Amino acid sequence: MENCRQNKMATAPMRGLIWKMGLPMIVSMILQSVYNIVDTAFVINMGEDGIAGNLALTYAFPIQLLIIAIGVGTGVGINALLSKQLGEKDTSGVQKTVGNGIFIGVCIYAVFLLFGLFGCKWFISMQADGNEKVAEMGIKYLKICCLLSFGSIGSIYERFLQATGKTLFSTIAQVSGAAANILLDYVFIYPCGMGIEGAAWTTVIGQILSLIAAMLLHYCANKEIKNSVRALKPSGSTILAIYKIGVSAALMQGLLSVMMLGMTKILGTVKSTETAQLLQGSFGIYYKIMQFALFAAFGLSNTIISVLSFNYGMKEKERVRSCIKYGILDSVIVALVITILFESLAGPLAKLFAIAGGVGGNEIQAVVVNAVRIASIGYVFMAVSVAIQGVLQAFRYALFPLLISFLRLCLLVLPIAYLFTLSSGVLFSVWWTFPIVEAVTAAISVGLLRISYRKKVKPMD
Repeated sequence: MENCRQNKMATAPMRGLIWKMGLPMIVSMILQSVYNIVDTAFVINMGEDGIAGNLALTYAFPIQLLIIAIGVGTGVGINALLSKQLGEKDTSGVQKTVGNGIFIGVCIYAVFLLFGLFGCKWFISMQADGNEKVAEMGIKYLKICCLLSFGSIGSIYERFLQATGKTLFSTIAQVSGAAANILLDYVFIYPCGMGIEGAAWTTVIGQILSLIAAMLLHYCANKEIKNSVRALKPSGSTILAIYKIGVSAALMQGLLSVMMLGMTKILGTVKSTETAQLLQGSFGIYYKIMQFALFAAFGLSNTIISVLSFNYGMKEKERVRSCIKYGILDSVIVALVITILFESLAGPLAKLFAIAGGVGGNEIQAVVVNAVRIASIGYVFMAVSVAIQGVLQAFRYALFPLLISFLRLCLLVLPIAYLFTLSSGVLFSVWWTFPIVEAVTAAISVGLLRISYRKKVKPMD
């Protein structure tokens, strides 16, 4: 136990610890969104093919979100279990969790490999409604992303680093891949003339580079974890423990994919085909911009999971209380900063995605500006909900965090968005869906936190 108490998660002042561990994780999570944002920015500026390319990316995006969701969900389960085991100094359990995490990652990749071979055409064609050009572009893009998705799924190696408090190393891994993606996107799409396929190749290359960097850092620098080939043998009890939290986290993230697909279909019901496609394309762009805020919130949420799981495992009541307090407060501060930035820079952000050879670019820019300025009002509420989800996951609740995500991403958002599509000013009004939903969900999340606090923290006396 003495080694555990020397860990910074057991001894460092909580306010500084949340920021010290949280900022690298915020950067790391935001960089996960860079791949899709950069792809969209370059693709939509491909001239005459820009608008079609943006629609193709929008149609492919739910599967990309699903890949991230299952990888991140599994990683959250690994992170929470590892942090708890490290806090309890369970060396054997740590080895099994790491080995089974790698085994699970291989299994997940096999599933998306099969989807890449056999499911991409069906999925894109279902949304393209006979638009052969968009369908062809979407199928090419999605197939490459699925066939080589092991780079994205392999982000579980970053969780091994995060669980031991080495969040800076996980950020280094993400930065290496994101930098390669930004550089190669331009080269592959324009000078090499690879178009949307070039965007897909740069995405997977960046993800694979991040995976390689994370593996090297884990095996060379993560001395608190002893790796063992024997630990790769599947253990039902370990996998069950990972997914006691991981299933909930994966479903929470997976609901992003459901919401994306549902919103695309709902916006497609607008009577004017031109308006419907404008809304769909604008929503695809807005949602990728919004990921900066969402993934920043998830970065701090992951920090809460690591620190709170560790101290909860050690039964340190005062540090548990401080982690909850500062975790939520710091999440709100980050969200406020992002909201101010987005409100100030909505025009330049939208313009980045609106140089589509003059074909629809100005219309997209105007709609995206409205979307960013209206929807960002809800980011503070979103930060509260996501931070509370992290607290609940650290306490090893599965149902409560999932309920919060279900409210945010399905039960409330889809019917409210549909009602707004019936209004005459849909290009402006539909974006109010998001702040309304976030405010309601945050209020419910606070209630769930109060219930869990009474059951998990008060009895620690």
